[in-house]
Amino acid sequence: MSYIQDNFLLTTKTAERLYNHYAKDMPIFDYHCHLPESMILENRPFEDLWELWLSGDHYKWRLLRNYGVKEELITGNASHKEKLLTYCKVLGTAFGNPLYHWSQLELKAFFDCDLEINEQNAEEIWENCNRYIKEHELTPQKVIESSNVAHVFTTNEAFDDLEVFEKIAQKGYKFQVTPAFRADKIMNIEDENYLTFVGKLGDVPTLDVLEEKIRERLAAFIAHGTKACDIAVQRVCPVASREEAQAVYAKRMNGETLTQEEQDAFKGYLTYFLFKLYAQNSLVTELHMGAMRNNNTVMRQAIGLDTGYDSIGQDDSIQNLSRLFDRLHTEGTLPKTIVFNLHPKMNMELMTLIGCFQSEEARGKMQWGAAWWFLDNQEGMEQHLKDLTATGHLGAFLGMLTDSRSFISYPRHHYFRRILCSFLGAKMERGEMTADEAFVGKVVQDVCYNNAAAYFGV
Repeated sequence: MSYIQDNFLLTTKTAERLYNHYAKDMPIFDYHCHLPESMILENRPFEDLWELWLSGDHYKWRLLRNYGVKEELITGNASHKEKLLTYCKVLGTAFGNPLYHWSQLELKAFFDCDLEINEQNAEEIWENCNRYIKEHELTPQKVIESSNVAHVFTTNEAFDDLEVFEKIAQKGYKFQVTPAFRADKIMNIEDENYLTFVGKLGDVPTLDVLEEKIRERLAAFIAHGTKACDIAVQRVCPVASREEAQAVYAKRMNGETLTQEEQDAFKGYLTYFLFKLYAQNSLVTELHMGAMRNNNTVMRQAIGLDTGYDSIGQDDSIQNLSRLFDRLHTEGTLPKTIVFNLHPKMNMELMTLIGCFQSEEARGKMQWGAAWWFLDNQEGMEQHLKDLTATGHLGAFLGMLTDSRSFISYPRHHYFRRILCSFLGAKMERGEMTADEAFVGKVVQDVCYNNAAAYFGV
C-alpha cells in the first residue's frame, strides 16, 4: 500500500476540514501549461503507462539523470517497459523530491493504483496500470475531465496554427482550451534559427513590419479566445529606444553578428512593445523570469529543446523590471501582470515591487505567480505562502498552475491545495487568525479557482 493517506500533508484536523469541505472539489483553472493541443484534438487512447506517465516529462527525465541512468533508458531507444521499470526503481529512493509525492498521487488519481512506487513493485505497476489504460480507454479528454479541469491555457508561439483550437471547440469537451500568445521566438534575436522563426510570419524586412505582423497574429489569437500572453526571459533588459531596436533588427536581417549589448537592446525594446500591446488589448501578461536555458550544448543538439537541461539563473534584474513597470504605468499601458521568479532570492523583491503598482482596475492587478518549476515543491510552496502573506494579500492570489507537458500533472493542484489548507489550518489552531472555518473556506475556494476565473474574465 502507498504511504499516502487521506490526511497526506494535512497537518491538523482544521486543515483536513478545509481541504475536504472547501478545496478538494473546486474546479481547476490551468492558466499556464504546455499541453500539446494537437493531442487534445486527436484524443487518441494512450498506448501504455510510459506514454501517459513519462513521455515528454522532463521533470522525470532530470531525476533519472541525477541517478546516473543512461540516456537510452530516458529518451533513447529502450523499450517503454524498460524505461518505466527504471523510473520506478529510481523514484523509490528519491525521498524529498516532489516527484516522489507527485508520482504516487498520479498513480492513485488516474489508475486507481495504491502500490508504493519502487523496484519491487515496478512490474506489477506496469501490468496493472496498462490493464487500466486499456480497459478504460484513457484519452486526453478523459484524463483532463476526470481531473475536474474547467480551463486550459496552452502556450503557443505567434506563428502557430490556430485552426486546431476551432476544432477542439467543436468537440464539446467539458473543459475549454484556449491559446496563450507567446512571442519569445520573435524576441530571442540571438537564436541561430531566428530568421527561420521570423520568416514564419512572412516577409518581415524591418521592425515596422515585424510589429505589424505581431499585431495581426495577436488579433488572430484574440479571435480564438485568448485571454493571456506569455513572456519568458532570463532577465529583464533595460528599455532601449525604438531607433536602437530598428538598427539591431536590420543588422540581424543582414546576417551580421550581434553584440550582447545589441541583443539586450532589442529584447528590452520588444518586451516594452509587447507589454503595451497586451495592455491595449486588455490581456493578462504572464512574465517568467530567471530560467537559464539550454546549458548542455551536446544534449541540445542530440535531443532538442525543453528536455531537462535548463537551470536557475543568477541574474537579478529587479531594477530593470521596476523601470519597465513605472514607464508603462506612467503611460497608462501597464496590463494586468503575473510575475513568476525561478530564483527564490527574488521572492520578497518581486512581492514588494508589484505592490507598488496595484490599482482598482482589478483585485490583485499585479500578481506574484505561484511557486514555479524548480520551486513548485513542498518547501517552495510553503515559503511562497509565507512570503506572499507577509507582504501581500492571500485573498487576491490566483493559486496554482501546472506549467507541464504531462496530461496527468493535475494532482499538483491538489498538492498545493493541501499545503495551503495546512498553512491556514495551523494558523487557526494556534489562534493567529479567525477560527471561522466557513469564512476561511471561502478564501480557500477563491484561491483554488474563483480568483483566476474572475481575473481572466471567463
